[in-house]
Amino acid sequence: MAKSDVRAHDFNPDFGSFDTAIRIIFLAELIAVIITIGRNPMFNKETWSDLNFLSSYALMISFSLIITLRLISPIIRRISLAASAFIVFVLLLGLTVVSAEIMVFLMYDLNYIPERWPAWRETFLTQSLIVVAIVGIPGVRLLILRQRSVVEARKKQEAQMQALQSRIRPHFLFNSLNSVASLTRSDPEKAEAVLHDLADLFRVLLADARKLVPISAEREISRQYLEIEKIRLGNRLKVKWNVNNIPRAAQIPALTLQPLLENAIYHGIEPRFAGGTIRIDMWSEDSSLNIMISNPLPDVSDKKSSKGNKIAQDNIRQRLVTQYGNSASMQAFEESGQYHVKVKMPVLLG
Repeated sequence: MAKSDVRAHDFNPDFGSFDTAIRIIFLAELIAVIITIGRNPMFNKETWSDLNFLSSYALMISFSLIITLRLISPIIRRISLAASAFIVFVLLLGLTVVSAEIMVFLMYDLNYIPERWPAWRETFLTQSLIVVAIVGIPGVRLLILRQRSVVEARKKQEAQMQALQSRIRPHFLFNSLNSVASLTRSDPEKAEAVLHDLADLFRVLLADARKLVPISAEREISRQYLEIEKIRLGNRLKVKWNVNNIPRAAQIPALTLQPLLENAIYHGIEPRFAGGTIRIDMWSEDSSLNIMISNPLPDVSDKKSSKGNKIAQDNIRQRLVTQYGNSASMQAFEESGQYHVKVKMPVLLG
């Protein structure tokens, strides 16, 4: 498919959607009210009668248009933007003519008018077409502009997700490569295993940031990362997992755990002479997935390290907001000599 075809398809509104239907009904009723007010200088019984007639007429056009668009929407979505807009506009004019004829017939059948073909019929039909044409052109244009805005916002969000994920460049890479180099002679098999773990980690890092991954896959990537760091830090790094009540089908953004674990090691474990234990708690509560990573505070406070930790956390927080909006949150706090980072996000099942 050509690039221009993809762009036209993306900007083509879903004319058969519920949101579009509500907008059509609202706009039709608004026009009926405006015309009624313009035709009647004061509110009386005739005004209400006029409003009922115009409102019924507007609803008839609206519902017939909504049903027709719903039926042909899959076809419209596949054609060009200009062609779909033209079809919708012509369809609107055609349904206006049909609805006008039905309204006149119903009025005659219900004995509201004495003649089947009243003298004002043609004037009524002409005025209806003029009003619908005047309103229909900007109406269709507004739907297209709204869809364009939605598409551009989505693409901007996707670009932001990719940019934020691309900034996650683990600084442990060079240390890990040095560890592999030292293992090459003493333990070749282990060096090969570490290289495989690094390859898996960076494969995830370079993947599409918009995609969610099973939580089991995220845990495996985190485990591989921790195994790599254990080679460098030895007994100074201890890890404790506590996973409870997590749905197997739950999915989260790729590389949610690893950057937090990296921060815990770099800002908590490495500065300590004796190292420490990183605790990973994961549990579900109602419709939320909770993750808390805890590490001991460094022996000596380092302002530069704290600033780097904050930058990394801001990056992760932005990724969560971009992915989930206000449904996700991240908190960082100190308690009893421990530094905790708690992430809360909706449980999404794959």
